[in-house]
Amino acid sequence: MALPPVLRDRLRLPVIGSPLFIISGPDLVIAQCKAGIVGSFPALNARPASLLDEWLHRITEELAAWDRDNPDRPSAPFAVNHIVHKTNDRLEHDLEMSTKWKAPVVITSLGAREDVNAAVHSYGGVVLHDVINDRFARKAVEKGADGLITVAAGAGGHAGKLSPFALVQEVREWFDGPIALSGSIANGRAILGAQAMGADLAYIGSAFIATQEANAEAEYKAMIVQSSADDIVYSNLFTGVHGNYLAPSIRAAGMDPDNLPESDPSRMNFGSGGNQKSKAWRDIWGCGQGIGAIKDVPSAADLVARLAEEYEEAKAELAEKTSFTAGRALLAAE
Repeated sequence: MALPPVLRDRLRLPVIGSPLFIISGPDLVIAQCKAGIVGSFPALNARPASLLDEWLHRITEELAAWDRDNPDRPSAPFAVNHIVHKTNDRLEHDLEMSTKWKAPVVITSLGAREDVNAAVHSYGGVVLHDVINDRFARKAVEKGADGLITVAAGAGGHAGKLSPFALVQEVREWFDGPIALSGSIANGRAILGAQAMGADLAYIGSAFIATQEANAEAEYKAMIVQSSADDIVYSNLFTGVHGNYLAPSIRAAGMDPDNLPESDPSRMNFGSGGNQKSKAWRDIWGCGQGIGAIKDVPSAADLVARLAEEYEEAKAELAEKTSFTAGRALLAAE
């Protein structure tokens, strides 16, 4: 099935900038959309809750102004991420706000609900649900999700355990709708690789933490630039859900990243109420395994431009290899 028009006609690159807890705000989202990729943010980043209305107003108005001034290169759509888990006591309010402003794309996480999907569909929005395995993918589609974000091993923040090859392969066997792939994607070659595996879009987060518009501390950005895949730790201690985190940030908090205890998954914590535990983990920094490709802290526009250049170079290299292989096969046949 082809991508819906909102994800097909206005993208410079087949990329969604993933919603980053605390880090994604209007500055980053607007910069990403102007650069030609989907910019997204967690609704819970707007605190207090009343701030969400202001954020959505600003994003909508600034992108509309950009489109009027740049009809030859209109902005990409923006997306709002809602945590659907029962621990999120803001869901009803936040969904009301994203519906009010007709968010073109809504990303749902940690639970799939028909009423949430119906609210987004009521104004023509598209729902993408993130999943870590085939079972959750089937549930999401059954409850009305339009597309899936397959979160594979190596993704930053809350991540799955499956290889991206295995995860996309299983889902694509039965689902012909939009699929975005998340997991260690930080350059243009990886974007093309995601499409070769069967995904339509790449879902990129960690690379955008180390951009000028990201609401991350300078030390966080520097740590990403200085680190590699070996510095990533997979743990459920901090929220109750397994995710990937920077080992140096765990050490800085006085813990041994090689000997972390397990958390009780039934006591998930995403900081929606600003409680003490969420503050305690504030300096434990999430990141994916693809950070070896991150060497500096550019603007979001410059990062997208680099990704686009690498993507085109990768396509050209692949075409050359394919042509060479086909030529050898033709000669052998003769």
